[in-house]
Amino acid sequence: MEGYYIIETIIKVIVILTVFSALAGITTYFERKVLAFMQRRLGPMHVGPYGILQVAADGIKLFTKEDIVPQNAVKPIFMIAPVIAAATAFIAMSAVPFLPEFTLPFTDYVVRPIVADINVGVLFVIGVMAIGMYAPLLGGMASNNKWSLLGAARTVIQMLSFEVVTGLSLIAPLMMVGSLSLIDINNYQDTGWIVWSQPIAFILYIISGYAETNRTPFDLLEHEAEIITGYATEYSGIRWGLFAIGEYANMFTVSFVAALVFLGGFNPMWIIPGGLAIILKVTAIIFFFMWVRAAWPHVRPDQLMWLCWKVLMPLALLNILITGIVLI
Repeated sequence: MEGYYIIETIIKVIVILTVFSALAGITTYFERKVLAFMQRRLGPMHVGPYGILQVAADGIKLFTKEDIVPQNAVKPIFMIAPVIAAATAFIAMSAVPFLPEFTLPFTDYVVRPIVADINVGVLFVIGVMAIGMYAPLLGGMASNNKWSLLGAARTVIQMLSFEVVTGLSLIAPLMMVGSLSLIDINNYQDTGWIVWSQPIAFILYIISGYAETNRTPFDLLEHEAEIITGYATEYSGIRWGLFAIGEYANMFTVSFVAALVFLGGFNPMWIIPGGLAIILKVTAIIFFFMWVRAAWPHVRPDQLMWLCWKVLMPLALLNILITGIVLI
C-alpha cells in the first residue's frame, strides 16, 4: 500500500505542475481578452483564430529568448530567484484540496485530489506563499541595478505588511470552525457559506490577496506600467517567465483558498455538483482579479501602507474581537 501511495503522490504532483503551468499561460490570454473588451480593444487577434495561439507563441518566445545575466550581478542568487518564485507557488498548492473525492471509473479506487492532507493546511499555505517573498527580494538585490534594488525594497514593505492582514483575515473563520485543515473548513460549510457570517474577513482576504499576488492596483513590486519593471528589470527569457508563472499560480492558490474558506468549497451548490461548483467559484474570483485590473488605477506606496496599517489592520483586529465575543 505504501508503494501505491508514493506512486499516487507522484502522479498528483505531476498533474498539478502540468495543469497549473498550462493554466498560467491560458489565463494570460483570457486576461488580455477581458482587458481588451473592457477597454474597447480587440486584444490578441493575429496568431490563430481570435489569437488563441498567442499562448503558444508567448511560450516559444520565452523558451528561445536570450537569457541575459548582467556582468556584475551575483550570478548564483540571480539565477535561483525565479526558481524560488515558481517553486513556492506550486509547493503551496500541495495542501489545497482542489476537488471532492471521486472513484476512478471501472475501479473501487478512491482518489483524493490533494497531495498532502495536513491538519494545519491553512498555516502551511500562508507560510509557503510568504517564503515566495524572497524571490523578488533576492532577484532585485542580486541584479546590481538601482531600480531593481528599489523594487526589492518595495517588495519587502508590501508583502510583509499584507501577509499580516492575510493571516488576521483568516483567524475569524478559523475560530468558527476550530480547525486549520482546509478539508475541515470545507466540510463545516455543508449547510451554509462562512462568507455570510464573515463578510469583512472575506473582503480583507481578497484585498490582501491582490497585494500578495502583485496585482493591480497593488502591483508595486513590479509596476509594469513604469518604464522599468522593478525587481525584474534585468530578467529576460525563461527566468522572467518563471516569475510570471509563480504570480499566476499564486492567483489560483489565493482563489482556491478563498473558495474553500469563505464560499462553501466543493460542497454541492443547489443542483450543481461540488466539483463543478468550486471550479465556477475559482473562475469567478479569477475574473474579478482581471476586472479590478481593468477598472482601478495604481496607488502610491505611501497610500498602500496607509491602507494596510491604518484601515485594513484595525478592521481585521476588530473583526477578530467581535467574532470572539459572539462565539463566547
